[in-house]
Amino acid sequence: MFKRIYGFGLIITSLTFQACDNQETTMIGNSSNKLPDEVSYNFHVRPILSDNCFACHGPDANKREASLRLDIEEEAFRSLEKTPDVFALVPGNPHASEVYNRVVSDDPSVKMPPPDSNLKLTDFEISMIKKWISQGAEYEPHWSFLPPEKVKIPKVDHHDWVKNEIDYFILKKLEEKGFKPNEEADKESLLKRLSFDLTGLPPSLEMMDDFLEDPSEDAYSNWVDRMLSSQAYGEKMAVYWMDIARFADSHGFQDDSYRSQWPWRDWVIHAFNENMPYDQFITWQLAGDLLPDPTKEQLLATGFNRNHKITEEGGIVDEEYRVMYVTDRTNTFGKALIGITMECAGCHDHKYDPVSQKEYYQLYSFFNNIREKGIESVVGGPETYAKRPFMEITDEDVDSILAFINKPDTTQLIVSIMGELDSARTSYVLERGSYEAHGEAVKPSMPESILAFNPEFERNRLGLAKWLFDKKNPLTARVFVNQIWQEIFGKGIVATPGDFGMQGELPSHPELLDWLALDFMENGWDIKRLVRQMVTSATYKQSAVISDEKKEQDPENIFLSRAPRYRLKAEFVRDLILSSSGLLDATLGGPSVKPYQPSGLWEGATSGRGILSVYKQDHGKDLYRRGLYNFIKRTVPPPAMTLFDASNRDQCEVERLITNTPLQALVMLNDPTMLEASRVLAGKLLKEKMTAEQRIQKAFRMIVCRFPEQREVDVLIKYHSGQLKTMANENAKALLNVGEYPLEDDLDPVEWASLMQVISTIYNLEETISKT
Repeated sequence: MFKRIYGFGLIITSLTFQACDNQETTMIGNSSNKLPDEVSYNFHVRPILSDNCFACHGPDANKREASLRLDIEEEAFRSLEKTPDVFALVPGNPHASEVYNRVVSDDPSVKMPPPDSNLKLTDFEISMIKKWISQGAEYEPHWSFLPPEKVKIPKVDHHDWVKNEIDYFILKKLEEKGFKPNEEADKESLLKRLSFDLTGLPPSLEMMDDFLEDPSEDAYSNWVDRMLSSQAYGEKMAVYWMDIARFADSHGFQDDSYRSQWPWRDWVIHAFNENMPYDQFITWQLAGDLLPDPTKEQLLATGFNRNHKITEEGGIVDEEYRVMYVTDRTNTFGKALIGITMECAGCHDHKYDPVSQKEYYQLYSFFNNIREKGIESVVGGPETYAKRPFMEITDEDVDSILAFINKPDTTQLIVSIMGELDSARTSYVLERGSYEAHGEAVKPSMPESILAFNPEFERNRLGLAKWLFDKKNPLTARVFVNQIWQEIFGKGIVATPGDFGMQGELPSHPELLDWLALDFMENGWDIKRLVRQMVTSATYKQSAVISDEKKEQDPENIFLSRAPRYRLKAEFVRDLILSSSGLLDATLGGPSVKPYQPSGLWEGATSGRGILSVYKQDHGKDLYRRGLYNFIKRTVPPPAMTLFDASNRDQCEVERLITNTPLQALVMLNDPTMLEASRVLAGKLLKEKMTAEQRIQKAFRMIVCRFPEQREVDVLIKYHSGQLKTMANENAKALLNVGEYPLEDDLDPVEWASLMQVISTIYNLEETISKT
């Protein structure tokens, strides 16, 4: 009887939906969106289900409704628990599929997603699901959990544009979309772009002149090699890695005292400059202490795992904070190295990705066997600069195996590192993530949905590193090449670099991502080679000029028909100012420094205890170190850097947000470093025998990295003339009285201050602090 009623109801429902079909066809015809000929579960349907359905019908068993999972094929094709004759999905028949019937229903009692969820599918998304079901409702494993596959280099129409393999993939998609790539950027723009991407510094006048005067075909390629060989390359790359490794110069929390972890930063710079292969670079950081007869360099590398926040406050529960440290290392591994939001499974099964809570704590257990405590000491002297386990770095070490460390003569160096317990600590699933709620005991392993843990690997961090660099691992190479692509092009091929899971963005160029990942692995995980591939591509060398058509059709430059244009990172804004003015102290490595900072900031955000309760500004050449070396106190990070979106290093970050606020303009107009740089550069130019116009042209080139157009020079000359006429002597002296760099005795104050104002204006151009 029920079957006959259901069958009759299905006929009525089908007639109803035939009318809806006609409406959908009209909707699609009038929409700018067009359904693909072949609907892919991975690229078209899964994102819709993940955003709207998986919270209640996904991996998390604790939140699952109606015992229905839509993320697994065999579960979605089963009959419904309470209505055995009804199926969520019937391949080839959308009107027999309850999923489709529910999403198009007008009845609020059955409509999905439920109205009170504040989720709603668009007509286009509904049509996509319908077509997918009609074509057979074929499921696919999530794209990022499938190992990269060898793909053929695409065929393109305009071979003459191509410089290397990357360009074939980019051009293929451009041709499909009806776009043409931009022409190559002019040489000045190319050199500035390349210099910031490879060294974080602006090109010098000598570099600009040499490049402009070199007509050879190898001129650009030669500069790529020179910059990759520069010591500044390691410093530039280290900025990105400091965010990932959550490096800071203080422990964090309210009693935010000093930590001496900077020798690990020196090692990172050294590793990048030596072009250490990525597999070795990561293995040493994860498990250098577990290698056979580890050297002090390998031990130092493991400081990566100890960069997290550490409390020094009394009255805390030791185990609670120890568990917090282990959790931080676990989450950092997931986000930074495999691009999975593992932290979402700390309290329950992951709602979107096939990672159970048990599997989270299996990963957790790799990091849960360290000889550490939740609290080791109270705020005090040098003995608190590092927490056990730690290593001391002696003068003998610096004279031999650790020669890359820039150690001040009188500095006592101790660095927190990793060190295993003599016997294994038992790890448990922590119910609801509570440190004291022990559930099932677990052993080290990894989610099988990503890659089953090889039983031949050690059940420790060294085995974890081997799992990470197993050739079958689908994530490791993809995640890293995506991070480097983001560093070079401003946005990753996957726009969510920390989330390659169900809720992450789909890759804009999946075939290119896989080709790069495989090529990277097959060529020894060579980082400099990877960077070189990117910056020598025609894609990279395009002009950043945007046409109205491209701005309208591809405003976010997803298809890379032009070079990206975006603001420099906070550290490189500082580096630009110091370098162009001649103030930069290019010393490599060493302790962090405390430059100018508004008074009272530290004092207003401290318990009043410890050596960091009061800000003690540095002097002399330490005022002019690169942004990489700015002292980062977690509770009060450097204000000028923070306003330009630098990380406070509380936790692992794989990308920075880019904001535009009036406070950034105030920094560029009033920051002592910027004003001092303007004063110093103006003074140097006034000592050269040249006209005012020549001085302005030279300053413009040094700061903006190109020759100014005559109309730009005319505006600046007019402004300069006005300053000379109206500025009083006393006002000039007040303007010049900024910074600690010595004043010149033999310069006219009004002339000096007037040129200083012009240079300050050039520094404040949008183009100055942008990569174009």
